[in-house]
Amino acid sequence: MSKTKVLIVTQEMSPYTVASEISEIARRLPQHIQEQGMEIRILMPKFGTINERRHRLHEVVRLSGMNIIVDDDDFPLIIKVASVQGARMQVYFLDNEDFFKRKATFEDADGKAFEDNPDRMIFFCKGVVETVKKFGWAPDIVHCHGWMTSLIPLYLKTAYKSEPLFQDAKIITSAYFNKVDNIFSENFITKASINDLEAADLATFKDGDGISLLNGAIAFSDAVIIGSEGYEDDSVENAEKAGKPVLEHQSPENYLAAYVNFYKSLLEQEETVS
Repeated sequence: MSKTKVLIVTQEMSPYTVASEISEIARRLPQHIQEQGMEIRILMPKFGTINERRHRLHEVVRLSGMNIIVDDDDFPLIIKVASVQGARMQVYFLDNEDFFKRKATFEDADGKAFEDNPDRMIFFCKGVVETVKKFGWAPDIVHCHGWMTSLIPLYLKTAYKSEPLFQDAKIITSAYFNKVDNIFSENFITKASINDLEAADLATFKDGDGISLLNGAIAFSDAVIIGSEGYEDDSVENAEKAGKPVLEHQSPENYLAAYVNFYKSLLEQEETVS
């Protein structure tokens, strides 16, 4: 029997980027998954704050060279890789000078969110899907961590729904206290469209006159995990009402085992349906 394949997509991971609780979860979870006999891939942005020499990043030429379209402009995608010290894991970094060269993650020195954060997210999400296609690796679970991954469930369930690599994947979104919706204007809907998607396909990302990234991500996910303690949001309540599995917040001592059991229950549910 083949190993269960888990794709971890995260906006941060210790020790490379430490901005919130996501970084520690994204560090510990894949190692635990691998120790349980599953196969993993980890993808994250290569922010300019990451020291390439210290962490021994190097370019993966066979994966680099693609161009990703954002708002009708082409941006080259560079893929780099590093081995996690003390663990038999590799992390793949998505890089581009326009979006990730700056020595900051999401905000400038005054604490103001970068105006191109929406474009950076679109580039990252499109790049993730195209990189996994280049892997030729079909994930059973796709687990998304952080607002910067919010478009991946949409893309996999719509624009890439006929792509054999993703047809059987179960998509999980983890909900955290890391909103940045206030910088996303309505033109984000147009920018985020891909292939033959229309504005109606992204309607779940709209929240009145604003944008709700979590609502859109959950709408196209198969399940939800509450990553932050005390997190409450209408998007999660709506998921529960729609019958989607929701794993409540778990303590630091329990979440690794609970997440793996949650994965297994989703895959067993799929086998029962089949």
